[in-house]
Amino acid sequence: MSDDLDEPPGGPLNGPSGDPASDARGEGPGRGPHEGIVWLVDLDGWTSSVVFARGISPEELARRMGADPGAATEPITDAEVWRLGITQWRPAADGDGVIRVGRSGDWAFALEYGDSTGGDLLAEISRDGVEVVRYVPPQEHPPADFHYARDGVFVSGHGLTEEVWRWGEEPDLLLPDLVAAGVLSPDGSAYLPPEDEHYRTGYRRSLGVVERRFGLSLSPAFLEDARLPAYAVRGAPRMTLSG
Repeated sequence: MSDDLDEPPGGPLNGPSGDPASDARGEGPGRGPHEGIVWLVDLDGWTSSVVFARGISPEELARRMGADPGAATEPITDAEVWRLGITQWRPAADGDGVIRVGRSGDWAFALEYGDSTGGDLLAEISRDGVEVVRYVPPQEHPPADFHYARDGVFVSGHGLTEEVWRWGEEPDLLLPDLVAAGVLSPDGSAYLPPEDEHYRTGYRRSLGVVERRFGLSLSPAFLEDARLPAYAVRGAPRMTLSG
């Protein structure tokens, strides 16, 4: 695979328009109201995380997450990932982790499946001046999480709708943005939206802050029929389609 950052892996099937360069920049059909990443909040039954990395290619992102660079599958869809023989959990052992990688604008991205490695390797992925953003949707219990690392350091993180609890080397990195968006009081100690507000409204507001601050965008097509190469990053999934 090429490391050319101007063309995403997966060839013309990488995005919805049939023009890989256009889709990689977020210019293909199907963007419209879904431009950005806030739409991820409204996915039902989707618990996979997304890792965005600026400063490396999709192939290098896969490698830093634990993949064998030469072991990509043919480009596959989101639904086809679950035909790769993934065991998500094993007693006293790692489960299988798989990612699909591509590019959107300035950012390479990895969609994580199963027992993936993004949460464990965020600082490692960000070494040598790379920026990394990870969005983790709600799992068994809320909230969704935002994580940011840069140049080998975990910089900042918080839960969506729980922004009063922030951590990392620069926990207040996004505080001015969160204040401006009406999420937090100026000193960051109080959550401002009403208590009876639906959690998804709060998620959209907070994830919108992240989207704007880092210029993130991801086409919904990548979670539908668009094809991307997949890599194993943990465990021993079969990595060939079955059924």
